[in-house]
Amino acid sequence: MVLKSIYMFLFLLVLQQFSEALSSMGQDRRNLLKTLSTLVSSSPFFVMPELAFASYIDPKMGTMLPDEGEISASVPLDWGGVEDPLAGTDIKELFTRLDKASDKEFYKEPRLVEHIDENCVTLLTDFISSDKILKRGDSVLDLCSSWTSHIDDAKGRELKRLSGLGMNSFELVSNKVLTDWTVKDLNENPKLPYDDSSFNVVLCQLSIDYLTRPLDVMKEVGRVLVPGGRVYVFFSNRLFLQKAVALWTGADDIDHAYTVACYLHFSDVGFQNIAAQDLSTRRKGKIVGDPLYAVSATKM
Repeated sequence: MVLKSIYMFLFLLVLQQFSEALSSMGQDRRNLLKTLSTLVSSSPFFVMPELAFASYIDPKMGTMLPDEGEISASVPLDWGGVEDPLAGTDIKELFTRLDKASDKEFYKEPRLVEHIDENCVTLLTDFISSDKILKRGDSVLDLCSSWTSHIDDAKGRELKRLSGLGMNSFELVSNKVLTDWTVKDLNENPKLPYDDSSFNVVLCQLSIDYLTRPLDVMKEVGRVLVPGGRVYVFFSNRLFLQKAVALWTGADDIDHAYTVACYLHFSDVGFQNIAAQDLSTRRKGKIVGDPLYAVSATKM
């Protein structure tokens, strides 16, 4: 028994060192840890405990939640040699949905509710409304908009323009910070109804999982951004399952961050500084309440 404990201690020490050394490898790190854990758990010498630095299960959704640092590590630092995960695949299968009916029918009735919890709403609003994201005089596009843009009133008054593009006119007219709005189904036609270089910032909040033509949409985002403009894509693990694409529903949040980064990189706009952030509230390393993540990039 003492010998087994020593072996276990040594193994965990080595595994922790592997985890720290490979923290920048994102998906490769996770795959290695899973493989090592599987090998050891099948050994008669070890009984594996729950590792503090591994992904864990969200008790509310039954999905995997990331450890600290795993979201940021999911995006490659160097895109050289990274293959397009959508190339050579059946795109229709990846972007199929349980509910194949028109989105116009699904979004016909307004939903004036939040789809994330109160704490997550506060996190999102504080992040977007900060001077780091939105600057006085900016022109901003809120893509896939609704009755709220999660921008506080004071910040909204500082903006030159805040355009909303969404699926429901009642929701959009209820959004008091918008200066103008348009109803448009991007899954039907991803062409944005704006001139080239119209916006300093484009926001896409809690909707990237519903887009069936995300590369085309991100290409359009690049077109309407000014050089040096920024795009921010926010997501959680709360969603309308019937309208989310298969590529999204079959993955965890770390995969989601990598997927969004790939949407940006492989849209061929030339986005740079692609990065992912974990904005979630944590207590003792674990996410408290709904998670919140952001993937951002700069148009060069």
